[in-house]
Amino acid sequence: MLTTAHREGTDRERAMRQRRIEAVLGIALLLWAGGCSARSEVTVIKMGHGLDVSHPVHQAMLYMGERLVEKSDSTMRLDVYPSQQLGTERELLELLQIGSVGMTKVSSAVLEGFVPEYQVFGLPYLFRDETHRFSVWDGAVGREILRSGQEFGLRGITYYDAGTRNFYTKDRPVRAPSDLQGLKIRVQESPLAMQMIQALGGSPTPIAWGELYTALQQGIVDGAENNAPSFYLSRHYEVCRYFSLDEHTAVPDVVLVSTVLWNDLDEQQRRWVQEAADESAGHQKELWAASVRESLEALEAAGVEIIRPDTEPFAEQVASMYETYRDRPRVYELIRRIQEVK
Repeated sequence: MLTTAHREGTDRERAMRQRRIEAVLGIALLLWAGGCSARSEVTVIKMGHGLDVSHPVHQAMLYMGERLVEKSDSTMRLDVYPSQQLGTERELLELLQIGSVGMTKVSSAVLEGFVPEYQVFGLPYLFRDETHRFSVWDGAVGREILRSGQEFGLRGITYYDAGTRNFYTKDRPVRAPSDLQGLKIRVQESPLAMQMIQALGGSPTPIAWGELYTALQQGIVDGAENNAPSFYLSRHYEVCRYFSLDEHTAVPDVVLVSTVLWNDLDEQQRRWVQEAADESAGHQKELWAASVRESLEALEAAGVEIIRPDTEPFAEQVASMYETYRDRPRVYELIRRIQEVK
């Protein structure tokens, strides 16, 4: 039978043990909170895209990350996930809309299905030359189109140069529009790209970029269209031995930020992100120009026939596409304004 003194001693021991447990838990909680606070001082932005790490676009994103770290004094960081690690371009746009991914780069052709204003960039022979193209992107019209996606959760912040798109084929070269008759040509998921191929006499076939090499090998399609670096780096030249520089479109890549993320950033952080993106765009243009030269040289060395056709017959055959936009005043007005840019 326990005495009163013994019971009191036992109670004191229990109380002391309880206080020790509470003290340990309190210290652990403080350490955990301190760790979270330290981590929260760095804003990490997750950025996904679909290209290989050797691509100049990926290199430009890494440069953007370096500039962001430097500008923010290491309080912001950009983690880049290439090669569709986070999803296809369409999937990345959907992830941006819900805020699961902070930033991405997609072709404006894919954006057509999300933001109507981007349709204008898919029109063939829209730009007179490279100077005109850059003047549009860097000017008032280009900035207006970038902002047009905000209501859809997609804020554009800059353009990356994706050069001109050209046809490449397996069994016969494309020297004139008539050479496309009956050919199955892979296109992006873009209504405009499909309309263009049809206007030129081909059969448009949407296929995911990652599945295209096999589709070419198996004869599911007879060819595709893209810029020189993408044709070379994808090794599609191993299947397609003809590359025709008809330069039918100059569809830009668009760097986007989720409005979910953008709205969470303060004004200073937004400036850092925008400045880093703008500086990376200038760097990307230099990388791209070098990549185009190197890719064409490598393709010729690999035995690919580089064809430089007269582009006027191609432009004439697709000119009617512009008239189909008369009943879409917003896009038709953008066409007029782009053509007026000096």
